[in-house]
Amino acid sequence: MKGKIYGIGVGPGDPELLTIKAYRILKHVDVLCIPKSKAEKDSLALSIVAGALNREFEVMELLFPMTHDKEVLERHWDVAADKMADKAREGKILAFITIGDPMFYSTYSYILERVKKNHSDLEIETVPGVTAFAACSSFINEPLTEGDEKLAVIPAAYGISAIREALENYDNVVLMKVNRKYDEVVMLLKDMDLLDKAVYISRCGYDDQYYTSDIEGLIGKDKDYMSVMIIRKAGWKSL
Repeated sequence: MKGKIYGIGVGPGDPELLTIKAYRILKHVDVLCIPKSKAEKDSLALSIVAGALNREFEVMELLFPMTHDKEVLERHWDVAADKMADKAREGKILAFITIGDPMFYSTYSYILERVKKNHSDLEIETVPGVTAFAACSSFINEPLTEGDEKLAVIPAAYGISAIREALENYDNVVLMKVNRKYDEVVMLLKDMDLLDKAVYISRCGYDDQYYTSDIEGLIGKDKDYMSVMIIRKAGWKSL
């Protein structure tokens, strides 16, 4: 009897933001598939699951290098999908867990593509999760959009020119993983007279989460990987 593969979004960090459906499925999963880079000591997704469920899992770590080399990445995606498929054919139920939502800038989408193409005999189901930017909006108690406002969500790593273009064409902009480009982004916001329209959120959903509108005050300081900046050109109502 064949098993099944799930792709499960476990939310931004707070175990209580795990959906009821994700919780129900994870109670019966045999194998947790954990995407990791060599630089990661611990899996954030695994820590969320561990905080929500008091049970043991068989864990399959899947290594994905931090590189832009598409050939290298595709090779690792192929290997990961094949390993998961082999385990599923043993009758195991697997869950590829990912922070946030599995269909939003997630390695899972590449695994899904390969399972559907190369292992079409296997069943794969995707379970959505709360995205980091939605959680950030709730954390600061401010809406992402209102009325007919347009929203853009982009990784800050796309570069300053892409960020400038988004700021010129959208009412509100969310910058994901802004830590590496932070100082450059601040200079851009200053140039576009948008410094007072931005808020920075760090580690939303974790015990040490915080936010600040003192954007210039963080220049030159270390920032966590889980960093988001939201720019609302109409301004904030209560920050």
